[in-house]
Amino acid sequence: MENKELKEQINTLKKEKDAVILAHYYVDGEVQKIADYVGDSFYLSKAATKLEQKNIIFCGVKFMGESAKLLNPAKTVVMADDFADCPMAHMVTVEKIAEVRAQYEDLAVVCYVNSTAEIKSVSDVCVTSSNALRVVEKLPQKNIFFVPDENLGRYVAEKLPQKHFIFNDGFCHVHKSITAENVIKAKEVYPDALVLTHPECTREVIALSDFIGSTSEIIDYATKTDCERFIICTEMGVFFELQEKNPNKHFYSVGHRQFCPNMKKVTLEKTKAALESLAPEVTLPDEIMEKAALPLQKMLELS
Repeated sequence: MENKELKEQINTLKKEKDAVILAHYYVDGEVQKIADYVGDSFYLSKAATKLEQKNIIFCGVKFMGESAKLLNPAKTVVMADDFADCPMAHMVTVEKIAEVRAQYEDLAVVCYVNSTAEIKSVSDVCVTSSNALRVVEKLPQKNIFFVPDENLGRYVAEKLPQKHFIFNDGFCHVHKSITAENVIKAKEVYPDALVLTHPECTREVIALSDFIGSTSEIIDYATKTDCERFIICTEMGVFFELQEKNPNKHFYSVGHRQFCPNMKKVTLEKTKAALESLAPEVTLPDEIMEKAALPLQKMLELS
């Protein structure tokens, strides 16, 4: 089936099913084109709380669909691909959080939104890469256990020396695969290009960067600055929106591993199938729903 026909069918189904499509910047560009809302985790979290449609089709990985469900318990949230998951989301355990809580008084468990609903349910507040610094700065607690991503935690910690951070051994395999050596080689090829980097990257890569920010912040920076060449240190799905907004600018990757296979599981065909069947639906136990929604709501209040 041609993409044009698929897209027409998807648009028809959206009306028939009273559905809205949310898509992350890292999914395939063709999927981003048919989405009603496209953004990073923070934008999609906010958008999910303001939707009128009763059915949400989520084109992203599982923790994003769970977050949408937590913020919209009365709505049906459907994953375009139920097997699209985020390995980092599973790199911390409930037991580990309990262990750290027992060791420190005056502790806040700060949970990156890239985590399971179960982990959110035992956390104090959620953050995204867009708002982590603002949210943590406002917390009254001195001790911060930042989970699950160590790199983002260390980036925030460097900005807030008044806090004491405990780090978790978690990472995004895409951002960790971007090395300082990659960046140096890219700069040799494109010496006039600015290096724009996601804070999930390592400290060594961040040290070589001209700008550090979330996916949406990278897009905004590249769009607003007069520079015409950029080396992009994040998942390559963002290149679609970068080029859409900046057709006369040039964007370069730093290596062939800037690719999330889970995000790329989401296709137009699977999006159509999800609309037709309104399945697979995101469901969570009532106890998890109640507890995990609180740190997400606190994030939206503080940010």
